[in-house]
Amino acid sequence: MPLRIQEGSPTPLGATWDGLGVNFALFSVHATKVELCLFSEDGSTEVDRIELPEYTDEVWHGYLPDARPGTVYGYRVYGPYDPHNGHRFNPNKLVIDPYAKAFVGELVWDDSLFGYQIGHPDKDLSYDERDSAPYMPKCRVVDTAYTWGRERRPEIPWEKTVFYETHVKGFSQRHPAVPEHLRGTYAGLGHSAIIEYIKSLGVTSVELLPVHFFIDDKYLLDNNLVNYWGYNSIGFFAPDPRYSASNRIEEFKEMVARFHDAGIEVILDVVYNHTPEGNEMGPTLCFKGIDNKTYYKMYHENHRYYVNDTGCGNTFDLTHGRVIQLVLDSLRYWVEEMHVDGFRFDLATILGREAYGFNENGAFLNSVRQDPVLSKAKLIAEPWDIGLGGYQVGHFAPGWAEWNDRYRDTLREYWKGDLGKLPELASRMTGSGDLFNRCGRKPWASVNFITAHDGFCLNDLVSYNEKHNWANGEDNRDGANDNASWNHGAEGPTEDQNIIQLRERTKRNFLATLMFSQGTPMLLAGDEFGRTQNGNNNTYCQDNEINWVDWEGITDDGRCLMEFTRRVIWLRQMFPVLRRNRWYTGEWNEDEGVKDVTWLNPDGNEMSMEAWTDPNSKCLGIMFDGRAQATGIKRPGTDVTVLLILNSHHDVVRFKLPPAVGGVDWQLFVDTNQPTLLSAPTFDFEHWYDVTGRSMLLFALKQENPDANSVVRQAEKFVEEIAEQPIEIRVGEGAEGEGASLSRRKSTTGGPVSARS
Repeated sequence: MPLRIQEGSPTPLGATWDGLGVNFALFSVHATKVELCLFSEDGSTEVDRIELPEYTDEVWHGYLPDARPGTVYGYRVYGPYDPHNGHRFNPNKLVIDPYAKAFVGELVWDDSLFGYQIGHPDKDLSYDERDSAPYMPKCRVVDTAYTWGRERRPEIPWEKTVFYETHVKGFSQRHPAVPEHLRGTYAGLGHSAIIEYIKSLGVTSVELLPVHFFIDDKYLLDNNLVNYWGYNSIGFFAPDPRYSASNRIEEFKEMVARFHDAGIEVILDVVYNHTPEGNEMGPTLCFKGIDNKTYYKMYHENHRYYVNDTGCGNTFDLTHGRVIQLVLDSLRYWVEEMHVDGFRFDLATILGREAYGFNENGAFLNSVRQDPVLSKAKLIAEPWDIGLGGYQVGHFAPGWAEWNDRYRDTLREYWKGDLGKLPELASRMTGSGDLFNRCGRKPWASVNFITAHDGFCLNDLVSYNEKHNWANGEDNRDGANDNASWNHGAEGPTEDQNIIQLRERTKRNFLATLMFSQGTPMLLAGDEFGRTQNGNNNTYCQDNEINWVDWEGITDDGRCLMEFTRRVIWLRQMFPVLRRNRWYTGEWNEDEGVKDVTWLNPDGNEMSMEAWTDPNSKCLGIMFDGRAQATGIKRPGTDVTVLLILNSHHDVVRFKLPPAVGGVDWQLFVDTNQPTLLSAPTFDFEHWYDVTGRSMLLFALKQENPDANSVVRQAEKFVEEIAEQPIEIRVGEGAEGEGASLSRRKSTTGGPVSARS
């Protein structure tokens, strides 16, 4: 039966199933004609080509009453091929719909994908007439209806949020409890064994590396590598099918629903700053062939060339209203249709770049801020790019959180033993108010991290002085050279027990500091049990064991670290002074007779200016007073007072435990030199505690009034319970039986290990 074309509507953009047919709408300012191309179910054969009949408000549109969900399509867009003026239309090149919600097939690199003739002396000024359709992925119409049932968003308050950065494939690919056909997929990540594990750690929000439909670069494929991280998005509405076991978008929704049922949020890492179409020598896949001059930033003196503030060849023009609309529509789709809870924006400075530079009140950022849907989502910026003035940490508008690399660098340098780090350490551990305390922003605006997907993982941070990126095929030239890492005396794996023990303690120092700092902590998945990348600090192209979590290779040291991580995360949640929604100032409050935070010397007295400026000072006490005002309402706080002691000196430092108003003694909950504390011993005021070299402590104040000690008692009970009930990593049903856990491996630290065989 021949398909009937009707006028249709210019809104909404994309291919929209209304129950009777499909409306197709494509924005282009400069196109002269648009053809809708229909393909067979597998996308291999073009079966029809229909000219969209109407052009309204810069949108080409038509309605097909005979089209249904599952219809496979693409576009051919006509217009001038005039690179000097920014136009690169070529109807010989099939282009994908920017609003496509699902895809069929993969990109197969071929010279016909380029709008110009490869090898021609005129380069991109030449014109290629070959059809690219056989090598292009195709779009698929979907029915977005889905029954969410009892699913509810967790809506975790910012001050209670703990991010857990991970990768859909890498986290589940080697998990023994996940059925083999589901490993590396959305269904695999949503498997009960994985969700139970993540929940048992105490993290509140999983942050997934990009899942938008993306392209593998040709040069990577030519070297048997792939774009594993996925920072090469081109389908902003579609979950990438490479992570789907069923090839249904419902699989992603089911994963989200399972996380929400466990009270865990889902945050997406998104890339709206560039696309895989590259510079003037790149392929024509989507935006370049639809309206190049509108979607990309170009140099004013010659529109043939692209502004490259991203380092990826092009820069998406988020000053243009229609481009802003595309990104906002994409974000709203993921919140409203896919039920995700927030976004981490890659190279987010691009989002605020106006003609005159970065502006926190730029068009896109203001649009997000006032949007009734997006303003309620968690919004996290990676606040830098490579353009002029690209480093913008602390300069985003209220409502945004930001990755704080100053926190990362300071903590790495401090625990490495660098001199003169105490003043900045104090600032970073109290929320980096010097960067974020303005316009009513709260400490949670600082997303604190020690490691992330980009760079060394925690194990490698303490095991390598140099990067070892040879597997990437670039002769170890790629990746950062300055990592503020320290191998503790041997490069890479070692059998030296002294080095191993010191490395394990340093890992615990990092994890404890991260969880006991004001701000929003982010934990890199696998750091909690010492996962390694073999010294590679730029694993973007490694879809293999370098990135896949080795669940069965977790040693007893790893299990010990896992239990320690759970302890510090839960203690953060139990003691509100560690996650205040109010800035610590260290100033005396006359009305309440209290200082919210007191900085202490090892002699138990307040830090003097001389001590702050002494570059050799490496030991610091921090007392967060629970009696201090906790909110804007002027009334005394009722939280537990906490004392932290940090010592990056290589030797023991004797520290005099200070007296505290309303208390009787200090109860020890964390000593990174004693990772398996089975109880919470008490110590008198003015007790001289021997703080092991390169270690950290957490004490909670036991109060005079027994009725006021309920939280401390709960924490004490928790410590005892986790010693008796360690985390289990399920292996599922099989030879070992349902509910069995992975066997233990030899401990290299000696001493007790909280793990179950």
